[in-house]
Amino acid sequence: MHIICTTLNAKYIHTNLAIRYLKAYAQPEFDVELVEYTIKDPVLNIVTDLYRRKPDVIGFSCYIWNIEQTIEVVQLLKKVHPTVTIVVGGPEVSYDVAYWLERVPEFDYIVIGEGEETFKQLLTALERGEDVANIAGIAYHQNGKAVINPQRNKINLANMPSPFRFPEDIPHLSKRVTYVETSRGCPFSCQFCLSSIEVGVRYFDREKIKEDLRYLMKHGAKVIKFVDRTFNISRSYAMDMFQFLIDEHVPGVVFQFEITADIMRPEVIQFLNEQAPSGLFRFEIGVQSTNDEVNKLVMRKQNFEKLTRTVTMVKQGGKIAQHLDLIAGLPEEDYTSFRKTFNDVFALRPEELQLGFLKMLRGTGLRHKANEYGYVFMDRAPYEILRNNVLSFHDIIRLKQVEDVLEKYWNDHRMDETIEYIVTHLFDTPFDFFQSFGTYWDEQGWARIGHQLEDLFRRLYSFLQTIDINDLPIVEALMKYDYLRNQKQKPRKPWWDEKTDKHVRAHVYEQLSKQPHLLSLTEKELFKHTVVEMIPFDLPHYLQTKHVRRCDMAMIVYFNQTTMKAETYFLEVDTN
Repeated sequence: MHIICTTLNAKYIHTNLAIRYLKAYAQPEFDVELVEYTIKDPVLNIVTDLYRRKPDVIGFSCYIWNIEQTIEVVQLLKKVHPTVTIVVGGPEVSYDVAYWLERVPEFDYIVIGEGEETFKQLLTALERGEDVANIAGIAYHQNGKAVINPQRNKINLANMPSPFRFPEDIPHLSKRVTYVETSRGCPFSCQFCLSSIEVGVRYFDREKIKEDLRYLMKHGAKVIKFVDRTFNISRSYAMDMFQFLIDEHVPGVVFQFEITADIMRPEVIQFLNEQAPSGLFRFEIGVQSTNDEVNKLVMRKQNFEKLTRTVTMVKQGGKIAQHLDLIAGLPEEDYTSFRKTFNDVFALRPEELQLGFLKMLRGTGLRHKANEYGYVFMDRAPYEILRNNVLSFHDIIRLKQVEDVLEKYWNDHRMDETIEYIVTHLFDTPFDFFQSFGTYWDEQGWARIGHQLEDLFRRLYSFLQTIDINDLPIVEALMKYDYLRNQKQKPRKPWWDEKTDKHVRAHVYEQLSKQPHLLSLTEKELFKHTVVEMIPFDLPHYLQTKHVRRCDMAMIVYFNQTTMKAETYFLEVDTN
């Protein structure tokens, strides 16, 4: 019996942990072939590839991001290969099971919840031609009627086999994100999250996890992401794992964790700030909302003061990048309240701030209470909200505009000094800048077309020209600084029209020649590998103090061909 487990990942760099657990658990009785695609792959290409592999059974791992494409694949497969047995599982089909059986009759079996033991029992029954009626945790059709068997008891995670020891995975470890699970379940009850449904937290065997991590690092894994819903729920467990990773990590490997920031003790952060190598760890922190009343409505416990302490201490340590999440559309959080939430969190200056929109996931408490809050949402995955009783669709559109420019101009770190100046000096709050610019961006039609790096600078400058500000020359200089310092080569065509007079440039080069300790280059090298721009203030002084001291200054950017990095030098110059 030829068995395939597959899924459609959101991106090529992702890997699916679930199908690897299914393969590991099915061994040695069954040899499962793993095949992964992405949601961007043409459906017919996926069907063709699966058909050519001549499977008897195909298991699909289903999520909100791939369910609709998965259904298309399954329906086409059944047309060209009617005898193949289709098994689906995963969070998207584990709830409203009767709905899925009715909507997609091509699903032969649905595995409900934790699937390792259920899938193996189902394979055994299929191979032997036995009745599946007594297999817990499956749903299927029988004589035209839906049969939904009770869900099985939870698996003992301590006995789970490793999902990482497959030779075919080794060539891909350095190119993709590797997901690791050290626990299942979540101690919290946030009503918008599927993890709230499972009671309690269960742990895998700690020493086995460490052996897996050693194996992954030895074979080239570069980005390892822990998928535990709250990695630091047990302080002793988290500390043990942090210490292990610090002691045994391979240089160049990055570990990512989802943590709950307000329960992290200061001594843990101090330990990480002192002991962890820079760049080894990355934290993802779900803030969602800073409105206490909103959090209560979704049964979310959060102390924003303690969360702020954690994020601030980590940032001051300078070793761990932080990604903070917000959710727009939670109950009773209107546009004004969300503006405050955004500004509260942006004040922490996280390296990344993600603005997401509430999704009414099947099985969650909030979906069951949708009518109570007037939710209108997409009928099909990802079930994103369109409006509720305090947030109109117009408000949603405006927040989408914020999301668009936030991603391009803050999270991508293309112009950090520029954006910091703008949100600090030119607008009442950071949110107001991102909203104003996002609206302008959308009105220009830029949301529907592609862009190069230079376009991003030109478009921001175009927006700034539409508002009444006296600081435009200051911002323009910061934009040039941000643009040039992130280049590896002297740009052939920068985003601005170069205005530096050749006589001024010659004067600057003459001044440089008198200060060889700054930059010692031949005249030919200067012209070939440097850019000179005149700016109206003391930029080095500003970078240190954030205070603007106006003067005529030359910014000289040298593109070092050895290091492939830009080096920036400044000279105060009399241009008269």
